[in-house]
Amino acid sequence: MIKLLSKLLIKNNNDYSDPTVRRRYGILCGSVGVALNILLSLGKFIAGLSVNSIAVIADAANNLSDAGSSVITMAGFKLAGQKPDPAHPFGHGRIEYISGLIVSMAILLMGFELLKTSVEKIFSPEETVFSIAAIVILCASIAVKLYIFFYNKKIAAKINSSAMAATATDSVSDCLATAATLLSIILSAATGINLDGYCGVIVALFILFAGFKAAKDTVNPLLGQKPDPEFVKQIEETVLSHEEVVGIHDLVVHDYGPGRIMISLHAEVSDKENILKIHDVIDNIEKELQKKLECHAVIHMDPISTDDENTLKLKKEINEIVKKENPEFSIHDFRVVAGDTHTNIIFDLLIPYGISEDEETIKKKIDDEVKKLNKNYFTVIEIDKNFV
Repeated sequence: MIKLLSKLLIKNNNDYSDPTVRRRYGILCGSVGVALNILLSLGKFIAGLSVNSIAVIADAANNLSDAGSSVITMAGFKLAGQKPDPAHPFGHGRIEYISGLIVSMAILLMGFELLKTSVEKIFSPEETVFSIAAIVILCASIAVKLYIFFYNKKIAAKINSSAMAATATDSVSDCLATAATLLSIILSAATGINLDGYCGVIVALFILFAGFKAAKDTVNPLLGQKPDPEFVKQIEETVLSHEEVVGIHDLVVHDYGPGRIMISLHAEVSDKENILKIHDVIDNIEKELQKKLECHAVIHMDPISTDDENTLKLKKEINEIVKKENPEFSIHDFRVVAGDTHTNIIFDLLIPYGISEDEETIKKKIDDEVKKLNKNYFTVIEIDKNFV
């Protein structure tokens, strides 16, 4: 159904990187989700009343909550598609993440309320009534929720949407919860033991787990998560494919929402190259990145010595010292400034997160080792961190 509707309602529906296409897919999937969840909620509510089951009624309320979540997701896609303005020059793309977070909070709230009601039901049980109609409705609900899960997961992967992925996660947890409710009705009828409250607890735990996972998936990009390694690899390959660039470092990926990525990096070039020529090369690389990866790039040129034997030899020796201190360490922006009484060796030291040793201690250890090469060497070390 989604495939057919997308062909009818979305122009260029295969261009998933187009912000307009992404937005329309979000609104379409949200609309279908609202309609299906309202129908499911109505059916389960009728079934819950007919068998006097708190678990079934709670499941119906959960579907109604899902319909509300779909409305929030639709609103998020709609608002995220607004054009940049003076107050928001990078656009409104992160609203999509916020809408996903609101959905996850709604899921968690529903889970807590259901857990509370189900525990009360355990201590004050009420007799449930077996109904074939209720069984049919719950089986149909599982089938519909599986369909919602599959189309949301498929579209979420194609348009790279955490909000839609959260909706897909919620759908599969609903399937498990409904299956548990169905099982409790059958077992209660077969054994005469009232399992309604216990089943409600299981359903609540499924919902809480789904809410927690959805919240994590939407909070991470808002806080500033590590970029996709494949995206980083494509950036590096694109920049280094130009022979004038001998290395890159200080790559930072700024995520302002799907389709609104900015990157900044330092490109190492030979200090013997003509500055106007290199400037033109850098401009072309920025344009290539924008066209190929749909990101806005800002590249800083770092001139380095590529043919001075003494500098290259010294850089190799110091790199060995750094690697001996920690194999995960690396250096860049290496420069040598010779004077009458001493020589300054200037470089940035890239260290990973999670290093327990104090930065000043690390710098002193390296400086002591460098002085063993020559007592007149003085290191000027800037500690750097890897953002990718």
